[in-house]
Amino acid sequence: MRKIIIINLVALASSFSFGQGYNTIAFYNVENLFDTLDTEGKDDAEFLPNGKMNWDSPKYTEKLNHINTVLNDLCDPVIIGLCEIENKQVVQDIVSHGKMQNRYDIVHFESEDNRGIDNALIYDSTKLKLVDSGFLRFSMPEGDGPTRDIIWAKFNVNNETFYAMVNHWPSRRGGSVESEPKRLTAAYAAREFIDSLLTIDKNSKIVFMGDLNDYPENIAPQLIAEKLQPMINSKSGEFGGSHNYQGNWDVLDHIFVSPGFSKGKSSKIVKKSGKIHSFPYLLTEYKGNIVPNRTYGGGNYLGGYSDHLPVTIEIKF
Repeated sequence: MRKIIIINLVALASSFSFGQGYNTIAFYNVENLFDTLDTEGKDDAEFLPNGKMNWDSPKYTEKLNHINTVLNDLCDPVIIGLCEIENKQVVQDIVSHGKMQNRYDIVHFESEDNRGIDNALIYDSTKLKLVDSGFLRFSMPEGDGPTRDIIWAKFNVNNETFYAMVNHWPSRRGGSVESEPKRLTAAYAAREFIDSLLTIDKNSKIVFMGDLNDYPENIAPQLIAEKLQPMINSKSGEFGGSHNYQGNWDVLDHIFVSPGFSKGKSSKIVKKSGKIHSFPYLLTEYKGNIVPNRTYGGGNYLGGYSDHLPVTIEIKF
């Protein structure tokens, strides 16, 4: 692989616009952020210094620095949803390795995922007050092991509250059709939680984000789109997606928002602000195609950032 070094002026210019009166909400699949320690009860052997990936401290530190570079270029989002993190400690290490440590707090719950993969949320505690948080745990179809929990947090800002949900739905391993029931199970769990909030207050403010391992037109994301407005689509980025599979780009990383934000006095989502970010260092070239500059390709260490691009929306308080 050779890195793309062409400067993308449009992408860079758009990142600087976020600082002018708006706050960014971001989601980022960081691609297998494991620590270098063996965790009892979790299948994390490949991400150990003597494991298949030869995952050691220098690589781990480089990965933390890469994530902080991305978050810095996203202009320090007020909320950052993360997936493919091993535990709370790696999220704390993200915060402590950057300029975020005196401002950002963490929402994390340990899931029952066999590999130890969790979701997490980082938020700017100087702007948001955490009111409550929790997780949605659901059983997979018979014969399938546990998956990642959906985590949620309730925030207060200027005497208004809103919810943020972070998702990482089951993968397409085994085939998209064959694995679809797993993603539908996750979608129904998320939809039930959303419905419960909207039943209590039809103007509830909800930001739903995550790697859904499904495209916008698939059935599971459509269950969410029936209740919330999609903010990320193929036109949100210059390549038509947040992930590349076999040379084709499409949207796996989503952000949805509830209609209640249009009713708010203190917090409003900026219309059409959904964006897939493709900073030049996040891209590389492989077999003539521009693809995400990932950390690993199979078992080969590439030293890149992630196999997904980050997505954002803007909110004005």
